[in-house]
Amino acid sequence: MTEDLPLGGALDEFDDLESLLQYSLEEEHEFLAWLDTSVDNVGDGTMTMSIPYDEKLTNTRPNGTPDEKTDLHGGVAATLIDTVGGLSLRTAIDDPFEARIATINLNVNYLRPATDDLVATADVIRAGSSVGVTEITVESTTPDGETKVVAIGQGAYRIFQPQ
Repeated sequence: MTEDLPLGGALDEFDDLESLLQYSLEEEHEFLAWLDTSVDNVGDGTMTMSIPYDEKLTNTRPNGTPDEKTDLHGGVAATLIDTVGGLSLRTAIDDPFEARIATINLNVNYLRPATDDLVATADVIRAGSSVGVTEITVESTTPDGETKVVAIGQGAYRIFQPQ
């Protein structure tokens, strides 16, 4: 995945980095917009994003009851892990709006089924001059109302700094 952001004075048009990133997702990344991806929080070296539960994103559960929510497909969690992992690096590099970021490696460990909205928080482990590493935790609410970790991931990303 390669993340490009609007360049130039684009930040001047937005109140904060969260608004700029949300605009970028909605206007420049059709797949992420289709998933209804949201930027929830942006901090120094961290970011939280979410994707709401939608029946179109689920697996078929052959023995489930009609009133039971089915599990979200694991690819939705992986997409969220990759996206928030790469974007969070922008909070830790010198020129976040001019750099390009591309995924080198992505590791996802699924811990339990996700049956509600996904909320992923990424923490930057290292942001070097050409490579960055992030760790990501994805949570979802269980049918009994408890919020639990459903997946964890780690991403390595190539950072293309402007020349």
